[in-house]
Amino acid sequence: MTPTTLFYLLIAIIICMHVLDIALDFLNAKRYTDKIPQKLSDVYPEEEYQKSIAYKKVNHRFKLITSTISLITTLLFFFFDGFAWIDAIARSFSDNTIIIGLIFFGIIMIGGDILSTPSAYYRIFVIEENFGFNKTTVKTFFIDKIKGILMMSIMGGGILALIIWFYELTTEDFWLYTWALIAVFSLFMNMFYAKLIVPLFNKQTPLEEGELRNTIEAYAKKVGFTLNNIFVIDGSKRSTKANAYFSGLGSEKRITLYDTLIKDLDTEEIVAVLAHEVGHYKRKHIIINLCLSILLTGLTLWVLSLFINNSLLSEALGVTTPSFHIGLIAYGILYTPISEITGLLMNLVSRAFEYQADDYAKNTYKPDALVSSLKKLSKNSLSNLTPHPAYVFMHYSHPTLLQRIINLEQ
Repeated sequence: MTPTTLFYLLIAIIICMHVLDIALDFLNAKRYTDKIPQKLSDVYPEEEYQKSIAYKKVNHRFKLITSTISLITTLLFFFFDGFAWIDAIARSFSDNTIIIGLIFFGIIMIGGDILSTPSAYYRIFVIEENFGFNKTTVKTFFIDKIKGILMMSIMGGGILALIIWFYELTTEDFWLYTWALIAVFSLFMNMFYAKLIVPLFNKQTPLEEGELRNTIEAYAKKVGFTLNNIFVIDGSKRSTKANAYFSGLGSEKRITLYDTLIKDLDTEEIVAVLAHEVGHYKRKHIIINLCLSILLTGLTLWVLSLFINNSLLSEALGVTTPSFHIGLIAYGILYTPISEITGLLMNLVSRAFEYQADDYAKNTYKPDALVSSLKKLSKNSLSNLTPHPAYVFMHYSHPTLLQRIINLEQ
């Protein structure tokens, strides 16, 4: 294969993935106005249902425009040797391969963030604002941006520097050291994300004493679940949408409830949602997902090690000097179809886990309370009640609302 052939193969992959994504979006959009299934007829009042349709249509058009602009920008970057240009800038600062790689990806990261900022701003302050979801201030928006860039620079830059160092040191075996590094980092983040990262963006406070905490603790005791850490996060600082999640392992495990969730649901519904999260822990889904993620990372790195030494990867992107960082870009695109397949498999596993967590909640608490909570959360986020099966199959990490309710009522 020649560099030119590989170049056009990369272009073909980028275009094909874009076309597939757009096609699935169009199929899904055609279902927006379908008749709501009988079991979901009480989710939306008519006025709210029309609002949900309008919300979905606006988001569909917005994604179509922004993804097309992104595709055109990416293709122009490829055809006008953008990677070679940035590589030359990075090399003008240093001869050290680690520094060159850090500058190269730093320019791409910051440049990409700058280009995506207008669309992110419009989505939050126009679309989300018009439909009553946005609570973010302009100040918070830009502070979040700065914090995100700094965090990525420190953490991402540190990991990238170590990966390049491993490559320089061991070449063919670098993937093993990188795999070990990412596995340890993933475990660390799973354990301490809520303590170290979340406080940079949100305030977390222990759930105050009262009926809700007493009911939660009574349920936890009933199912033999040691729960000392129940926190409330100020999700309303940015959006009216509600959520709850489980994080950490062992003594570091905690349940986090959005303040919007506490506002939208009654006590029984909140405990039902929590019972679902406890189900994930009891069924060891957190550990299984972590192990699967680490295994997939190992597969990705092993395949990378087979190709990264090939100068063809750099030459295809117009860089004559073979470089790890350039090869990484080309490999990332070549791996996209495999990544789509593994992502699809992970979604299948995730949907199965959601059913299992629902079953646990159904058997240990009140299924009716979970059903009503799911309906309220769907209504309050203007969720799509009639998604296309192909879209669900490719993109959904959770079963649809209808599928979950049918399962809960069995």
